Amino acid sequence: MEIFCTRSGCSRPQNYFADLDDSATLKTIQQKYCTACGMPLILVGRYLPLKLLGKGGFGAAFLARDRYTPGMRRCVVKQFQPSGTLTQTQLQIAQQLFEREAEVLEELGNQHDQIPNLYAFFELTVPSLQPNRQDKFFYLVQEYIDGKNLEEELQEKGKFSASEVVALLQGILPVLQFIHEHGSIHRDIKPSNIMRHRNGRLYLLDFGAVKQVTTAVSIKGSTGIYSQGYAPPEQMSGGNVYPSTDLYALAVTAVILLTGKEPAELFDAYNNRWNWRTNANVPSAIADILDRMLLVTPNQRFQSASEVLSAIASATTPPPVSPPPPRTAKAVPYSNQPLSRQPTFSTLELVAGAGLSGFEGGLLGITIYELLNSLPITLAVTAFILGILIFAQTRRWLDIKDLLILIGVTLAIILFLPASPNGQTISSILLVALVTGAAAIAFTALFRLIYKLLSLIF
Repeated sequence: MEIFCTRSGCSRPQNYFADLDDSATLKTIQQKYCTACGMPLILVGRYLPLKLLGKGGFGAAFLARDRYTPGMRRCVVKQFQPSGTLTQTQLQIAQQLFEREAEVLEELGNQHDQIPNLYAFFELTVPSLQPNRQDKFFYLVQEYIDGKNLEEELQEKGKFSASEVVALLQGILPVLQFIHEHGSIHRDIKPSNIMRHRNGRLYLLDFGAVKQVTTAVSIKGSTGIYSQGYAPPEQMSGGNVYPSTDLYALAVTAVILLTGKEPAELFDAYNNRWNWRTNANVPSAIADILDRMLLVTPNQRFQSASEVLSAIASATTPPPVSPPPPRTAKAVPYSNQPLSRQPTFSTLELVAGAGLSGFEGGLLGITIYELLNSLPITLAVTAFILGILIFAQTRRWLDIKDLLILIGVTLAIILFLPASPNGQTISSILLVALVTGAAAIAFTALFRLIYKLLSLIF
């Protein structure tokens, strides 16, 4: 197993111990020492640094394992390693900042799921590489966020889209609101201090520059607690800082991600303003929000993270769609004509109409046959006339009274005709007409019965 030495300036920090590959030995061994400098490697007998994650102005961060947890939990060990060029006063301030980070993580990390949790904070005194001297080291152990920071994302994939930056703002602004409501200012927001976990959640890191609004004194820029280009004028001058100070740095972070350029390339020092819009494709409403966050004077910016969130919500919410005007019915001129509708017939009307139509058909057939003496022509003409009668009844052009009148007219014609060559009497004619009428009634009744049965089935 490899263990990394945390002593600054160690000539060969990587150490390999074959016996630690055995899990039983790994969990029970008391200590291991660096083969190059003699530095204790298992910090406070618990934490095993595996590799260097990065170095900053005041320290270094290592990926480590906690051997006192069942799954050898991964964690981040941060070590205070101030530069040798700092004065004694600056060194004391830097040490206070490191201790302050531990206090903030303990206070805020356990209350907000986008701030890493603090696991441990301890001091370690070991023999120095110089004879008869001892070195003092300070360590902070915090939750490991498995992912990449936004600076790494920018280098890998290039510029962020407007929607990605809006999502960033919506993810980090609630964290800033939480920090500000607890009386603190982060003071070092930049892409490398925002980490995206593999699950997509954003975390705000590096609380070493956190300042308590109510009690802390202003710290001059010479300590390097802010990042050049991201800090607003009031912070760079060593003056008071405000929630809008963090909002300024977050806006700089946003435009850097949008443009892929460094702050010095986007800030117009001559006119004392940011010129970034031509390098990014952003909706004007979002660009206006970022520009307000980037104003030089603190009181002209948004005064809280919640104000920015509200402005973003207004800028990204589509305008409400007006409901269409209610449709008014067109005025229809008054008419005395009844509304057309499909005529309906009662059973009595249907049977009576069928019987009278059949009776009339029989009379017409006999009359036409007597006149023409041709059966085919008689049948054709009679069928045609009956069709007209039935159609006229369906349209209500004829009713029962009209059919009775037609029957009467037809009987009168038959009575005035000369004697039938076939010797048919009036009684035989009426008998034939009655038979045809009865047949018509029977056929109509059968048809109606079949229609009702089919309606019930289908």
